[in-house]
Amino acid sequence: MSRPLRCLITAGPTREHLDPVRFLSNRSSGKMGYALARAAARRHWRVDLVSGPVALAPPEGVTVHRVVSAAEMFAVCERLFRRCDLFIAAAAVADYRPRSVSHEKLKKKGRPLRLSLVQTIDILGTLAARKRPNQIVVGFAAETGKVEVRARRKLIARRLDWIVANDISRPGVGMESDDNAVILLSISGKRVAFGPASKNAIAERIFGTVLPGSRS
Repeated sequence: MSRPLRCLITAGPTREHLDPVRFLSNRSSGKMGYALARAAARRHWRVDLVSGPVALAPPEGVTVHRVVSAAEMFAVCERLFRRCDLFIAAAAVADYRPRSVSHEKLKKKGRPLRLSLVQTIDILGTLAARKRPNQIVVGFAAETGKVEVRARRKLIARRLDWIVANDISRPGVGMESDDNAVILLSISGKRVAFGPASKNAIAERIFGTVLPGSRS
């Protein structure tokens, strides 16, 4: 019998702290990544879920690694990436972090506060560049315009196998919602559109497209 597939998935937002109380983040609920983790576990795969701060119960049969910042998420993913067969980067990682973090709560000073921001590490691009020939890497592109064009650029620039694109400006789908509508694009030119549908159904469709014949 062949060994179970090892699947590494990221989910949720990251938080980049300004001080012990405040942080930069985004609206990601983690629901899409958690749906993917559940679908992978139903296939009896070995699943590592690297999760930013979310209010979701751990999926049954999944090893959850909880992180806060982009740097923490990268550190865990870097350690697990080498032994995974499939990497799905569904997390909404903050693109920027404060250049410096105050150890005490910042106080009002009666004048505008200027923040100096630096880019966070590109987790998906960094790990995709290390991909083995037998690994599959899937990215996500949450866009508010020119969705397919921008997703295809990211697919090529990051040298991914697949990218899952969704328009987060559409009401009722995407971030914070239980539903989603996506376009799956492959580096070989395939295009599959699906939804609106529940994120659980979207997760099943992603696996069925990326790994044909894969069923829970």
